[in-house]
Amino acid sequence: MMQMIFPFIGTIVAISVAGWVVTTWLRIKHGYPLQGGWGQSVYPKRDDETVERVKLLSQENAQLKAELGSIKDRLANVERIVTDGAHSLDREIEELRSRAN
Repeated sequence: MMQMIFPFIGTIVAISVAGWVVTTWLRIKHGYPLQGGWGQSVYPKRDDETVERVKLLSQENAQLKAELGSIKDRLANVERIVTDGAHSLDREIEELRSRAN
């Protein structure tokens, strides 16, 4: 019985090791950092191009966060207008018109 199981176990182990080797080779080929046993980068890239890319992405992220904040404010105003009764909306419009005059 064991003589029938060992070839299957050996085949599974060989396929797993070959898959790991191919995955590692593809990561190296395409410039992805290798990962250690706990997911940390083993050889992270730290060239000038990568640092500049991180700076640009950080700036873009800050701009998008600011834009998202303003969109949230505008959406809150639209929700307030939609959920308010027509009477209070009319009253606010009239108050704004009287302030303009």
